[in-house]
Amino acid sequence: MLRVGLTVGIACGKSLVAEMFRDRGVPVVDDDVAARDAVAPGSEGLAAVVAEFGQGVLRPDGSLDRPALGRTVFADDGLRRRLMEITHPRIGALIAQRLGAAEASGAALVVYESALLVENGAADAWRPLVVVRADRELQIARMARRNGLSREEAEARIRAQTSVEDKAALADFVIDNSGSRRQAAARFERVYEALCARIAG
Repeated sequence: MLRVGLTVGIACGKSLVAEMFRDRGVPVVDDDVAARDAVAPGSEGLAAVVAEFGQGVLRPDGSLDRPALGRTVFADDGLRRRLMEITHPRIGALIAQRLGAAEASGAALVVYESALLVENGAADAWRPLVVVRADRELQIARMARRNGLSREEAEARIRAQTSVEDKAALADFVIDNSGSRRQAAARFERVYEALCARIAG
């Protein structure tokens, strides 16, 4: 089985490319989904987050208020590290379970989708590495629109991650998503064909 890493600069379109892999029948293990599941209502993870950051990070229905938590931790590196200490072991356990299931399925290719794959030092463990990039101004605009943030807030979140150009420099394949969906799809197609050739060869 070929184990492919998929990462991205923030708001560059990782989910779009992951969807293209899924459309080809490729199992995709998404650490964003695992992160949500690790702090789902009633979970030990959510209880630990509330114990650390207070009831203000909960919505009225008892679920995690991610924007409220984000405003707290992205402004303070110490708090962000503390959140990672709480959540990462739980997320890691879920990811391991899901990767095991994907590999047991007999698929020739599995994709691990992670925005922080480079930041977590795992780039070399997931080769070939596919990086999705977009122009910085487009990143800022997408982030602000998607999350209801000011330009300053969007820029702060982008700065909290390794730059997309630094990630692209580590990649085996780069898919630029600064243009239309059709253009991104054409670039994906070339990458997918190259990955299939590796499997066949």
